[in-house]
Amino acid sequence: MDYISRHIGPTRDETQEMLEAIGYASLDALIDAAIPQGLRMDGVLKLPKPLTEYEAQARLQELAKKNTVLKAFYGQGFFSTLTPPVIRRGVVEDAGWYTAYTPYQPEISQGRLEALLNFQTVVQDLTGLDIANASLLDEASAAAEAVGLMSRAVKKGRRVLLDSRLHPQVINVAAERGRVFDLEVEVTDLSQPVVAEDLVGAIVAYPGTEGDIVDPSPVIDAVHERGGLVCVDADILALTLLEAPGEFGADIAIGTTQRLGVPLFYGGPHAAFMAVTDKLRRQMPGRLVGVSKDAEGYPAYRLALQTREQHIRREKATSNICTAQALLAVTASMYAVYHGPAGLTEIAEAIHGYATRFATSIEKAGMRVRHAQFFDTVVVEDAGQEAVDKLAKAGYLVRKLDDEAVAVAFGEDCDDDDLRALLEGFGAGEISEGERRIPAELQRKTEFMTHEVFNSISSETQMMRYIRKLGDKDLALDRTMIPLGSCTMKLNPTAGVETITWPEFANVHPFTPDEYTAGWRELIEELAGWLTEITGYDAVSMQPNSGATGEYAGLMAIRQYHLSRGDDQRDICIIPASAHGTNAASASLANLRVVVVATAEDGSIDMADLDEKIAKHADNIAAIMITYPSTHGVYEDTVRDVADKIHAVGGQVYIDGANMNALTGVARPGDFGGDVSHLNLHKTFTIPHGGGGPGVGPIGVGEHLIPFLPSDANTDYVAEGSDAAHGVPVAGTYYGSAGVTQIPWAYIAMSGAEGLKAATSNAVLAANYVAHELNDAFPVLYTGENGLVAHECILDLNDITARTGVTAADVAKRLVDYGFHAPTLAFPVAGTLMVEPTESEDKAELDRFIEAMCSIREEIRQIENGEIEYEKSVIHNAPYTAHSVTRTEWPYDFSREQAAYPVDTLVHQKYFPPVRRIDEAYGDRNLQCACPPPEAFDIAVDELEPVEEIDVTTTEENRK
Repeated sequence: MDYISRHIGPTRDETQEMLEAIGYASLDALIDAAIPQGLRMDGVLKLPKPLTEYEAQARLQELAKKNTVLKAFYGQGFFSTLTPPVIRRGVVEDAGWYTAYTPYQPEISQGRLEALLNFQTVVQDLTGLDIANASLLDEASAAAEAVGLMSRAVKKGRRVLLDSRLHPQVINVAAERGRVFDLEVEVTDLSQPVVAEDLVGAIVAYPGTEGDIVDPSPVIDAVHERGGLVCVDADILALTLLEAPGEFGADIAIGTTQRLGVPLFYGGPHAAFMAVTDKLRRQMPGRLVGVSKDAEGYPAYRLALQTREQHIRREKATSNICTAQALLAVTASMYAVYHGPAGLTEIAEAIHGYATRFATSIEKAGMRVRHAQFFDTVVVEDAGQEAVDKLAKAGYLVRKLDDEAVAVAFGEDCDDDDLRALLEGFGAGEISEGERRIPAELQRKTEFMTHEVFNSISSETQMMRYIRKLGDKDLALDRTMIPLGSCTMKLNPTAGVETITWPEFANVHPFTPDEYTAGWRELIEELAGWLTEITGYDAVSMQPNSGATGEYAGLMAIRQYHLSRGDDQRDICIIPASAHGTNAASASLANLRVVVVATAEDGSIDMADLDEKIAKHADNIAAIMITYPSTHGVYEDTVRDVADKIHAVGGQVYIDGANMNALTGVARPGDFGGDVSHLNLHKTFTIPHGGGGPGVGPIGVGEHLIPFLPSDANTDYVAEGSDAAHGVPVAGTYYGSAGVTQIPWAYIAMSGAEGLKAATSNAVLAANYVAHELNDAFPVLYTGENGLVAHECILDLNDITARTGVTAADVAKRLVDYGFHAPTLAFPVAGTLMVEPTESEDKAELDRFIEAMCSIREEIRQIENGEIEYEKSVIHNAPYTAHSVTRTEWPYDFSREQAAYPVDTLVHQKYFPPVRRIDEAYGDRNLQCACPPPEAFDIAVDELEPVEEIDVTTTEENRK
């Protein structure tokens, strides 16, 4: 059977039944009626003939074999590591973990929230700082985020210092972010005394890119004396042996957790981190897991301080980050749980031991080592390309620093045979024992990872069961449809996912010379070519490692384009009021002023208001950002007119590709007015969401913007900054999160042009079928031509709320009892639910969701009819745990059966959430973002107070 028939949920007969239900004879007739005239592409996409799953994997094996995997002793932020098989199979390759969504619905996300809280605790403990986030995108962009944080927190300074000892890619990405913020960027050796004034802050390396270890205390004190903040870019594994940055007075710590069991992946995805002092907690970017309590008083996890984030604060957010690296953060946290503090220290000591033995052997052979003190990286003087080439022939990758020095960076995956081979590469003889090379005054004295979770698992059996215990708490795509609007939670093809851990792909260092990476580059270039054809643009960059980064990269391309033409006054970005908050946050990050255009009554852009804004700001308009189809789930018929109006005054048109699942194969943004778009490969093109990442956000551009696509960060720093005729790097490696690009490659290769069109058509059918079936119960807020929606629909509960008190949040929580993840809540319109069923759900699953929603509507009707008070209703008190419906105490007027088994189909297919409704406001008022003590969960049944009906207060802060 062809792949696309497996990917699309409904059978042909079911498709016909659904079409008949909404009044159309065929999918083509539906698409013709839904999409406005003039937007449909002519003909079909020029893509290769589709492959079967087995043919696609055979082709991927062929590409993998074109890579030569050199054992990585290169360093520069990427190290060899060993992923414990129990974690690789139990997390990275397990659909329960990789198909989960971002944990905005905390009651059904307790497992991954606990794993992410473990991640935060590891980072907090090792850095010695008060609070850590639940991951950032990579080390280089984490440094850029630190620059942004410091510039927000220190209002008077205008200069940022970057340690010349940072990795080159970190310097370049952070420096460009500083320039965007109009900061003066100075790259200097911060192991020397600080002489600069007017400081926002500094980022110091610990250790340096050459492995040298320098006491950060002097620079921290000096910058603090000048009113600035200090960020320490630290090696997370080295911190098991080196004293924590917080002990020296650091304000911020950043880094990557790649070497905690996450493969090299040719550069990503990897989970970066940031930790800060308590006073900076509301300035910190990224997601933050906190501890709250549920309705019965049990501790429960949730995302905390969301009012910092882009989906609420828009252009005033701390960052534009939407997708982080949750799956990789979970992997790193499980690695820490499995090894514990003693195991991590043992691994670090072994790595340091190999480095010291290597250095001593080099010295005894008559050669010089550049730095006397180091953790894992040794720089050999008077060595150059000859040694690099000799070792490459022997199967090893080392780093040439300059014509007279080579760095060798040791990782976990090293043995004595490797050590001998490395020494032979430099002409050294036998192995000599080495003395410790870590400065005594910097050796770690503070404890870390003392929580029970890091000290109670020692066997594979325990680890396997811990992973399963957490996974069983959650709802992911392997259990149920996830009908989240604007998120496209569709099937992730196993034929593609399976390949990401193949050693020929996973074990390639991102800075491996091109001659050894032919397979990787061919795969990525082929994928980029297909995406260029699918979007109708002229070129695609694969560098952005999230959708938000793609937005930033696209806006930076527009910004650089205007600067290259001398139009430096063009600094306004027009954004519809209905847009996702990330749009506004990305515009702000690109140093563009946001002007909001109103929404018309039918949900489209208010053209009169747009004309007014254009007339007022014509000479200053850099761009407009629009999503198509709109965030209201409608194919607007004005998109060409909008593009023409903006182009007429010299602006550029950014078409957000978040909703490409309604366009692929039937229309192309490059054909109807777009100059640039980002794509969410973790939506339309099937990379799993991973519980909140990884994501990949490549950008497609018109020919005139090609010179401004993201550049390579792994280059020498240029003090005067990038020429306006060139792009700027947005990630630490040229291909960003290359390690998961096999998945969209496989999806497109197995679908072909007709398959992609069929997927889009079935996604539109599913959304219209759900809208049609639920419209009487929950009115559909917006429709387009012929009363149709695109690939998603908005259900309006505002009238119901006004008449009964039942909110969209109540319905979201009640859906948990029916075994469903809720639709998108309160976006883009307050008091609504946005449903996106995708093409991957079969009719039976769609009907199950419709049945659940209709059943909930009947529960609401009981309140309307006066049969029960809202506060005492089954919906207001939802959801219900297994414990709550089986304990002796039952204070409700409705039955236990109605609470737990409201429809018959649940009797043999029941999911119980691990906690009841979580008190969101309590968690922010009592912020705790590290692992709670075990006794917090030890609430004896006979000590519990009688259960009372929940009365959760909705505030402006927690409403979303």
